[in-house]
Amino acid sequence: MEIQIMFRTTLTAAVALATAIAGPALANDELREYANELFEPIPLSTPDLDGNMVTRQRVDLGAMLFFDPRMSRSGLFSCQSCHNVGTGGVDGLETSIGHGWQAGPRNSPTVFNAVFNIAQFWDGRAADLAEQAVGPVQAGVEMNNTPERVIDTLNSMQAYVDAFAEAFPGEDDPVTFDNFALAIEAFEATLTTPNSRFDQFLMGADTLDEQELAGLEAFIDQGCAACHAGVNMGGQDYYPFGLVERPGADVLPEGDRGRFAVTETAMDDYVFRAAPLRNIELTAPYFHSGVVWELEEAVAVMGVAQLGADLSEQEISDIAAFLRTLTGEIPEVVHPVLPPRTADTPLPEPM
Repeated sequence: MEIQIMFRTTLTAAVALATAIAGPALANDELREYANELFEPIPLSTPDLDGNMVTRQRVDLGAMLFFDPRMSRSGLFSCQSCHNVGTGGVDGLETSIGHGWQAGPRNSPTVFNAVFNIAQFWDGRAADLAEQAVGPVQAGVEMNNTPERVIDTLNSMQAYVDAFAEAFPGEDDPVTFDNFALAIEAFEATLTTPNSRFDQFLMGADTLDEQELAGLEAFIDQGCAACHAGVNMGGQDYYPFGLVERPGADVLPEGDRGRFAVTETAMDDYVFRAAPLRNIELTAPYFHSGVVWELEEAVAVMGVAQLGADLSEQEISDIAAFLRTLTGEIPEVVHPVLPPRTADTPLPEPM
């Protein structure tokens, strides 16, 4: 009970601040000013990475690795399988399908703008995109491969050996699993979606219509911005799912205790990273369970579960309309031509 009260108190303070900022119906310029206190436009340039360089050579190599299904044991699954850059950076399934046609435990988060998140995965178990990249490769329910087999596969194709040498110059042995992860991270860092209508609004343009402005104001006034703020409209902190009222087992499966599995601390029971809301209209189904397919329904669930607010149909419609203004310019990614296998390339193994 003390843990729940602590979370409630923290969020209540944040909601009170957001509400104080919003106040009653605001003129566009006032609302824009307040919105700029809470949110940031996605930058037009690729963000810097801690401990990695986003060079053309690393990005190009990372793209090859991202799309290459031979990085999986079966030769069927690639990063692209679950994070399809043509469909919002997700696969559009409740939970992703991996090795042996197994269904994974959680909905696949979008790869777009993931570079702005505080950590990766719903439970934040990977500190950055490089650490995230090596998880699915080794997970039995996903690509079911090993670092050694990945390196053997890469070394069997001279084009990959040359690409690693160019991407990591001066290294005696550049074809390593760590460099594999860094190359994918460099590529994924370029997958940002700037210049949404909301970003343009933040920068001074009158790009939102009357309903969308009402939705923005409701988003702030109701307290949604307490968890979904910053450049990625979320992804920056962890909160209990069901802070006020826990959803049913269909939305919040009892067996998935969220961040508790990472920290093993009671205060992280059923705690998840706040979902980033950028391009949210493209990334259904929603929540880590992937069981909600309509944006309006997701807004209603969050209102009750996180804010204790029984939002009216008009408020739900307005907030959903605002959320659809978060869709930015989707990067056009050209599928790379991958190196041909050789006699030394490990054969795909049956599932």
